[in-house]
Amino acid sequence: MSESYYAEPKVLQLTGSNAETVTIRAKALVFVDPVSQGILQQLEQIAPSEAPVLIIGETGTGKELVARHIHERSGRRGPFVAVNCGAISEQLADSELFGHEIGAFTGASRRREGWFEAANGGTLFLDEIGDLPLALQVKLLRVLQEREVVRLGSRKSTPVDIRLVAATNVDLGDAVAAGHFRLDLFYRLNIAQVRLPPLRERPGDILPLATHFLNVYSQRLKTRRPEFTEATRRALESYVWPGNIREVENVIHFALLVADKGEVRPEHLKLNSVAASSPHGSPSARLSPREQFAEATRALLSESGDNLFNELERIIVDEAFRHSRYNQVRSAQALGISRNVMRTLLKKHGHLGDKLDDDGFDSAVAA
Repeated sequence: MSESYYAEPKVLQLTGSNAETVTIRAKALVFVDPVSQGILQQLEQIAPSEAPVLIIGETGTGKELVARHIHERSGRRGPFVAVNCGAISEQLADSELFGHEIGAFTGASRRREGWFEAANGGTLFLDEIGDLPLALQVKLLRVLQEREVVRLGSRKSTPVDIRLVAATNVDLGDAVAAGHFRLDLFYRLNIAQVRLPPLRERPGDILPLATHFLNVYSQRLKTRRPEFTEATRRALESYVWPGNIREVENVIHFALLVADKGEVRPEHLKLNSVAASSPHGSPSARLSPREQFAEATRALLSESGDNLFNELERIIVDEAFRHSRYNQVRSAQALGISRNVMRTLLKKHGHLGDKLDDDGFDSAVAA
């Protein structure tokens, strides 16, 4: 993995043979958005330690890139070994992770070291750790505690020195509650947790990522690098990117194939029309209410309307007052402000009549 720069952004990317590793879902990660810069600072702090790291994030957010960065900053001289737990069959997982001896099972014609031994002296990255069968979770916990493995068909233990970094796109707390993941293993893995937010929560990274992939694919296709039009920039920034970084790469790659006249226009972007047009449609229906509000606000800001703050304030006051059945006290509580501030806002936006009851209820408005 190498670090490259376009203008100011810091970019983590894979180069050479690593770029084709099948476990990779995102091939570049930038740290431009303040949220991403905070994550980078956290990585620099935890990387030199020996503590296990648990990376949580949606598919395509760059979890393996983060794991590789932790390895490179750890000072460990051994290899970085990436294993996708979801891609290993349950029948072979034990052998894959811990190795086997000759004759340990049908077809075991030669001795084989497992991934733990292969990563000795370095870092073992277990992606989709939540897919690991319960029986293997017990063995994984023992290896982490004893720092040794026992191959299938052997009674002899082999010491291993590995730094474990695990990743998941599911809530392991929910998996524990459902009985699919061991609580003791969760505690063992969750010493240093890194939450990698989806791209929609770090919008400052979108254009730098798009520009990075524009440079990469212009070079690969040996074409003159086109420019994004202003409308294209707005389209990229307002889209919710359900596929995260991997989707950015695919969209820019396609845009370069169809763009002409030295510019990338909105019609060249192969975006999911439902996700791009509505914060309430699939797949962005998975957004929390706060994320939907933030997305709608960004869309309004891109329109550069006059008096936008006053309009947003009016909407919030209107909805809070209606939600509380036109009661001042409950409206103030819902918004986390004082009754006096709420009363001022209600007056400003024309909600208050001449008479209020003792609870701050405006019967004229309610009627």
